[in-house]
Amino acid sequence: MTELEVDARGLRCPLPVIRLAEAARDAAAGTVIVLLSTDPAARHDIPAWCRMRDQELRAVTDVTEPEVTDGPLPQHPAYTRFVVAVRPQLPKASGA
Repeated sequence: MTELEVDARGLRCPLPVIRLAEAARDAAAGTVIVLLSTDPAARHDIPAWCRMRDQELRAVTDVTEPEVTDGPLPQHPAYTRFVVAVRPQLPKASGA
């Protein structure tokens, strides 16, 4: 099983979905793509893309990286980690 990481942290909508789509287009069936995103819209956009493209969304995890200081941890996640498994795609029907 191949695993690819797509780091879309710092990119705003629609770029995280575009980066995921580019990676999935070139990936073999069975490839697992790990997408990292700081964009709040990705929380809705990535699952919607998976449904529309018949891809398997395996996990969504908020990752909070501790700050260097001894203060409290941030209240918002540093980024969200999406795990998507690429499914085989059926060939498109020709309009002949």
